[in-house]
Amino acid sequence: MALPSNVHVSSHPLLQAKLSQLRSASTSTRETRSLVHEIATILAVEAFAAGWKVKKAGIDTTPLGTEYVTHDIDPSDIALVPILRSGLGMIEAMNNLLPTSVPIYHLGLFRERLTLQPVEYYNNLPFQPDSSSTNTAAAATAILLDPVIATGATAEAAIQLLREWGVQRVVMLSVLGSEAGVSRAAGTWPEGVELWTGAVDERCDERGMIVPGLGDIGDRLFVAMGK
Repeated sequence: MALPSNVHVSSHPLLQAKLSQLRSASTSTRETRSLVHEIATILAVEAFAAGWKVKKAGIDTTPLGTEYVTHDIDPSDIALVPILRSGLGMIEAMNNLLPTSVPIYHLGLFRERLTLQPVEYYNNLPFQPDSSSTNTAAAATAILLDPVIATGATAEAAIQLLREWGVQRVVMLSVLGSEAGVSRAAGTWPEGVELWTGAVDERCDERGMIVPGLGDIGDRLFVAMGK
């Protein structure tokens, strides 16, 4: 399949094995949560290694009394932005990987059942304008989290919100996407978005569900079957 150049599909063998387990209808809620966490960890390691650098941060002392140069990551002005609700399943993996605590902001978007278009119901991105109306509260880099990119409409809306908020770059991590969905999301802002996913399935069905897909990952993460 031909995907945009800013879409990166993992070929990590451990991720692919875990994704195969996650697809199964017999996988329990506890196992689903663990697998999403583990897949998100592998994805994040790949994504951050590809585009991030190390910078000197200062001087510290070892237990033996020897000074050494400390290091931090670059970029350091980062915010985690999970799309509610399923994006919450990837937060712990990010927090465990990042060397320091970073802000976590939430975007609430649901897909209307008939039109399959996103509806925004929650947004806590902070806004602090300066004299030129620039939002000084916006992070330079937003790590956008959503386990599944189906039609791509929700991801597209979230990226547009982050761009309007004032970010310079969006790194989106997703466990699985459809071919059309990831292309749509990546094309929202080609020069500002990097999209990393565990795998890409060919299509969505008439309900907007990826085939073969994972089912409704939000329901599976939060035991909300049959709503």
